[in-house]
Amino acid sequence: MELDFGTLNSLLYLIGELTVIIIVLAVVSAFILVVISLYSIRKGRLYFPRVLKTGLVLLEGLMKAMFRFFGLEDRELFTFLIMLHNSMNTAEFTRIPVPERAIFMPQCLRSSQCPAHLTPEGLRCQNCGRCTVGEAKGMLERLGYRIFIVPGSSFIKRMVKKYRPKAIMGVGCLAEVKEGIDMADKLGLVVMGVVTLKEGCVETVVNWADIYEVAVLGIDPASIPEDLHILAN
Repeated sequence: MELDFGTLNSLLYLIGELTVIIIVLAVVSAFILVVISLYSIRKGRLYFPRVLKTGLVLLEGLMKAMFRFFGLEDRELFTFLIMLHNSMNTAEFTRIPVPERAIFMPQCLRSSQCPAHLTPEGLRCQNCGRCTVGEAKGMLERLGYRIFIVPGSSFIKRMVKKYRPKAIMGVGCLAEVKEGIDMADKLGLVVMGVVTLKEGCVETVVNWADIYEVAVLGIDPASIPEDLHILAN
């Protein structure tokens, strides 16, 4: 059987043309999505979130490179990605009953004089009053949440495997929340992220109102005890 080099050359030329077209379309699409993202960041609200989410899934590497080309710092990028992810997951998180949710807090929120000891399920808060974690934990548990105070992602995976929550809220610094969101996505969990106001390894700070705002999603306001609204302040 003789090889038709003319046909082969035409086929290779066509493949080359299609490849160039796909690359150009990817670059143009990524550029448009980056412009929308930057505009959303500047305005402080999301535009076309579903389009942005799809674009980040398909063109993540290219879009991140463009973000850096336009001078967007990692902190700004992580903040935007968390905001986008939360926006996309709010409706589904709202539909999941509270007993099927869990909240994971970082151990760095506790006082440096915290007497709690590490257990296989994270730190066991003793409600010593040296920080606000114990009080907030008790209030969130009264809403029906399972609360874990953990030192790392390995504990999160272990508790998810043991208790099988359908939705989780992760609290931590920007990098930790972004990493937790990526991990939860791989585990097939609905996840919402809350970023701490202060970063570090000891006595970090979180706005409890931000946690409360997510925690009460899907809960009838009339069923929330009045004293629990203190978390919103």
